[in-house]
Amino acid sequence: MRILLADNLPKVRFALRVLLEQQPGLEVVGEAADAQDLLAQVQATAPDLVLLHWRLPGLTAADLLSTLREAFSSLLVIVLSAQSEARHAALAAGADAFVSKADPPEQLLAAVQSVL
Repeated sequence: MRILLADNLPKVRFALRVLLEQQPGLEVVGEAADAQDLLAQVQATAPDLVLLHWRLPGLTAADLLSTLREAFSSLLVIVLSAQSEARHAALAAGADAFVSKADPPEQLLAAVQSVL
């Protein structure tokens, strides 16, 4: 599975990369720090899955999800947020799954496996 990381914090992207690349069959193909970069990276790398921070700079997450769904209908999206109350809004906006940044790493890995 080819994964693109989209979070404005480099430390978060690094931690996600380290966690995911330790798993067999998962490959991080790119990173994005804002919405414009994310859209360009999705076009350039053709990932299977985007791990999307709910508050990515550039567009609201709901608008970004809508744009991704229109342009890349088979793309899977897991939304990450430190705000667990964003869960409902993310799923209503079209996310395939939601993971709180406060959850243990195993929760993220389980979400990745569940969307496969």
